[in-house]
Amino acid sequence: MAFTEAFPVITVTDLPAAVAFYRDGLGFAEQYRFPAEGEPVFVTLRLGTSELGIGADTTAGYELCVYADDCDEAVARLRSAGAEILAEPADQPWGERLARAVDPGGHKLMILSKLSGLP
Repeated sequence: MAFTEAFPVITVTDLPAAVAFYRDGLGFAEQYRFPAEGEPVFVTLRLGTSELGIGADTTAGYELCVYADDCDEAVARLRSAGAEILAEPADQPWGERLARAVDPGGHKLMILSKLSGLP
């Protein structure tokens, strides 16, 4: 099992305003939105080689999104390293398997792997 990439995700109470700020104020370009049609609940922005995820929520916050080639094995590894698991791995409608954890310092982690058959 290997961890393959990571990027920050912020949560905001006004997603359209946040996306506009990062796009117009800092020059980020939209790379992905979910759902693809209608009002999004999550958007990925890119600036150069960096990515930033922005999710709609009732409070502002931060978590580190880390991709692994196997979400279940990653969670087992994190658990043995002392992480508190907040949400066990579960398939998501956008085609990824997702779990949530907290590191020993209290920082939130989102662990993801792509479901089979997806690029």
